[in-house]
Amino acid sequence: MAEGAPEPRRRLSLRGLLRTVHRDAGNLAVGLTLVYAASGLAVNHIADWDPNFKSYQSTHELGGPLEGEDQAVAERVLQRLNIPAKPSDVYRAAPNQLEITLDRRTLHVDTQTGKVLDEGEQPRFFLRLANWLHLNRGKKAWTYVADGYAVLLLLLAFSGMFMLPGRKGLIGRGGIFVLVGAAVPIAYVVLSGGGP
Repeated sequence: MAEGAPEPRRRLSLRGLLRTVHRDAGNLAVGLTLVYAASGLAVNHIADWDPNFKSYQSTHELGGPLEGEDQAVAERVLQRLNIPAKPSDVYRAAPNQLEITLDRRTLHVDTQTGKVLDEGEQPRFFLRLANWLHLNRGKKAWTYVADGYAVLLLLLAFSGMFMLPGRKGLIGRGGIFVLVGAAVPIAYVVLSGGGP
C-alpha cells in the first residue's frame, strides 16, 4: 500500500456483529446463569431436601446436674454455651428434660447429667441467597435485573442461531438442534396431559 494512502474501510458483517453480541451477552450472563442454574436445580428437588437450610446435631457436656427454676437453668445453659439469643420458649418435656426453643434451634437439656443436645438448622450460604434472588424475594428492584437477564438469554438464543452459515447453521445441523430443543417442552406438555 502506498504511503499516505487511506486504509480500506472494513465492511460491517452481520455475522461478525452477531458474534460480538453473542460473546458480550454471554460474558454478561455468566454470573446470573450460575445463580439461576444452581437455584433452579435446588428448588426443583425441594421435596427431597431443604435447599435453604441444612440440619445439624451436636452435644455438649456442662458437667453435672443443673438445678433451679426453669428460666434460671435456661439462662445458665445459654451463658455456658455462649449463645446470646433469647429463647422463644422454655418448658419441661419430662422431669429431667428441659427444652429451650430458639430461632431454628432447640436445646434438649438433661438437667440430671448436664448433657445438652443441640438440634437446629443452618443456612446454606450460597444456595439460600441464590434462591432468594431466583424466587424474586428482592421484589421490584430485582425484577428489573431478572428482566434484563431474560433479554440477555433471548439475545444469546437468537444470535447463536444465526451466527454460523450453511450446513452448521440454522438451515442445517443448527436447525435440527433448535427443533429438538423446542420439541422438549412441547412434548412434555402433550404427554403430561396438557399443562396445569
